[in-house]
Amino acid sequence: MEILRFFFYYKLLIFSVVFVLVRIWLHLSEKRKTMKKEQKNKLAIIGTVGLPANYGGFETLAEHLVENLSDRYDITVYCSGKKYPKEKRLRYYKGARLQYLPLDANGVQSIPYDTLSILHSLFYADVLLILGVAGAWILPFVKLFTNKKIIISIDGIEWKRDKWSNLAKLYLFWAESLAVRFSHIDISDNEAIQDYTAERYGSLSRIIEYGADHTLKLPLDEETRKQYPFVNQSYAFKVCRIEPENNVHIVLEAFSRTRKLPLVIVGNWDKSEYGQNLKVQYKHHANIFILDPIYNQAKLDVLRGNAALYVHGHSAGGTNPSLVEAMYLGLPVMAFGVSYNRVTTENKALYFRDLDDLMGLLESVEADMLAQLGEVMGQIAKRRYTWGTISDKYERLVEQALSQKEKPTVLPAASAMQYSQLLDNGCAHLKTLDNF
Repeated sequence: MEILRFFFYYKLLIFSVVFVLVRIWLHLSEKRKTMKKEQKNKLAIIGTVGLPANYGGFETLAEHLVENLSDRYDITVYCSGKKYPKEKRLRYYKGARLQYLPLDANGVQSIPYDTLSILHSLFYADVLLILGVAGAWILPFVKLFTNKKIIISIDGIEWKRDKWSNLAKLYLFWAESLAVRFSHIDISDNEAIQDYTAERYGSLSRIIEYGADHTLKLPLDEETRKQYPFVNQSYAFKVCRIEPENNVHIVLEAFSRTRKLPLVIVGNWDKSEYGQNLKVQYKHHANIFILDPIYNQAKLDVLRGNAALYVHGHSAGGTNPSLVEAMYLGLPVMAFGVSYNRVTTENKALYFRDLDDLMGLLESVEADMLAQLGEVMGQIAKRRYTWGTISDKYERLVEQALSQKEKPTVLPAASAMQYSQLLDNGCAHLKTLDNF
């Protein structure tokens, strides 16, 4: 009897221990699942000069992505140590970690800069958001040897820009093809770029433009009126990099020949021989006010927002940040008549292709027409170019990249099949092509 009682209690003890261990295992397993759900996916943003944004469109994009998405993702942004002195470097910015590299983010150094950023991000990131194609040569190896997800913005058709040498154009053309082929998702910032990648590479590129609602319509103050006397009259405005494909020479020459509106133009004149020559040629012209780069957003917004007309001469690239910013401020737009600009403005701006076109527009346009055009531009921008909308689109792409197995294509499924497979799948008519 004692033996039976012993075995009964012994079995009960074993059952109790097993039961408790199973409950602990289930609890820990559930806890691990919960922790995994709560853990943020890690996102690396590569290809910008850095944060805080002071330098261009990609930097402004990165800043607003960080601002809107850092509560959902663990974000790291790569920054150029050449542009941010050690005493001014931040470790974190708006919830994102900043990682500095001792290289320039632009020019020929952009290749090792982006490459090192990509290699460093492989140690921790789940998704690599790469802005530009400079480091794309390494993407085949990343895709072959890692499970990292790659989203890349090809930033317009960079290899067509006149500022590059023939060797640089050849590299950028090659890098563009690698970027589209070996990314999980590629981004176009304009429908015209999407058409280009579809036709050339068969890629179903995703369109995400730029936001502009960081710009403010600010009134003129007394200090601005004293510093910039031209604001006391109606004037046209242009801000851009001083490069041939932005047709700065056409814009300057047109305004030098007309007296209807003075032109205020802001840019990096001393960066190139092209800019230096134009500055010398036109700086003393009574109808033209040449200003050096303005990095203070508020000052730029005051000068731009109070203009009567915005002139946009870009002939290469996609959706240009300075254009959508001018539209958001409700400025009427005269733009170079390429497909990118027509798509951005929904074909409702005024367009020119050469000096005569621009001069004709400047001479014929009236104030009432410009005011109506400005309202239309503002409506388009407020509907399409806000950072909340842009950030939501990027978030959906990140989630899609994490879940999708194959990159979508615009090509029909049959294009990937061998000839023998086509014959086996109801395409026997291919045997008798001579009849056609």
